[in-house]
Amino acid sequence: QVQLVESGGGLVQAGGSLRLSCAASGRTFSTYAVGWFRQAPGKEREFVATIGWNGASTYFRDSVKGRFTISRDNRNNTVYLQMNSLKPEDTAVYYCAAGQTTSRVRTRYDYWGQGTQVTVSS
Repeated sequence: QVQLVESGGGLVQAGGSLRLSCAASGRTFSTYAVGWFRQAPGKEREFVATIGWNGASTYFRDSVKGRFTISRDNRNNTVYLQMNSLKPEDTAVYYCAAGQTTSRVRTRYDYWGQGTQVTVSS
């Protein structure tokens, strides 16, 4: 069993930066891939980024490539999503999720956090 807690969201102006954290409990967290997803009001939850269990593999949705990075610290059971050059269209609730493998598909993830709000003002 893995429990996930996101933090680091907030209100930022366009062009600004935020770093989201996903803190996990459970001794097996280091064996899981972790994904970040986001959901804006009235829209489907969409894939943002994912990282493999050892950090060697990372994937991003096209609209955030070059602006977002994902990393993990398995000693501290934490995954980070660094978001730079934020745009109003990045506004959403951001969720982290843990699964057996990296995937862009949300149903491939077994455990989810409660989400953290990111609001980017223009």
